[in-house]
Amino acid sequence: MQKVDKGVFITFEGIEGSGKSTHARKLFEHLRSRGYPCIFTQEPGGTPLGEKIRSILLNPESGDIDAFTEVLLFEASRREHITKIIHPALKKGEIVICVRFSDSTLAYQGYGRKIPLDTINYLNKLVTENLQPDLTFLLDVTPEVGLRRAFAHTPREEIRFEKEFEKKENLLHEIREGFLELARKNPHRIKVINSCRPKEKVFEDIRKEVESLLKQKVSDSR
Repeated sequence: MQKVDKGVFITFEGIEGSGKSTHARKLFEHLRSRGYPCIFTQEPGGTPLGEKIRSILLNPESGDIDAFTEVLLFEASRREHITKIIHPALKKGEIVICVRFSDSTLAYQGYGRKIPLDTINYLNKLVTENLQPDLTFLLDVTPEVGLRRAFAHTPREEIRFEKEFEKKENLLHEIREGFLELARKNPHRIKVINSCRPKEKVFEDIRKEVESLLKQKVSDSR
């Protein structure tokens, strides 16, 4: 079994239809096949309570949700996720691969819903106890392509955001720009990957970045 003395936290971010879940799961399977202890998880969700919150946030039957209420629901799910799944796995030296994390809240509820970024940063730090991913992949796709993909693949009971973006075209553009701004502010952590390309080329870029990170982690532990 491959060994990394300290846990590694890798997140996948991006707008709807960018390929986050596809490539996160492919990375999980790739690392597991090489003998690395790793887990695959997602937000909102990841725990029984988190999945219940997910069903509220993503179900179109929930209708309009107050922007700050939305933030608090995401943070509540994240707190459960951190305490029950992420922290324990990292303490055991596992690789945690997570679809969405605190960057999504900044992009969607901050840049998108216009909740002050300072407020969201404060809540994120409080909930995560200052935990930051070691590496974040921002899978970038145009809103038009992403939304088309999302409607084709997302379960009908989880298309609340897609249906909103269909009506408010500019909103998804603002969220995408928010993600790109976060990447500009955090270039050492957030790697922007053009996911309009063939899946094989996208994953090859991801694989190289992760292997470089793991080599560095092993070197640092010696």
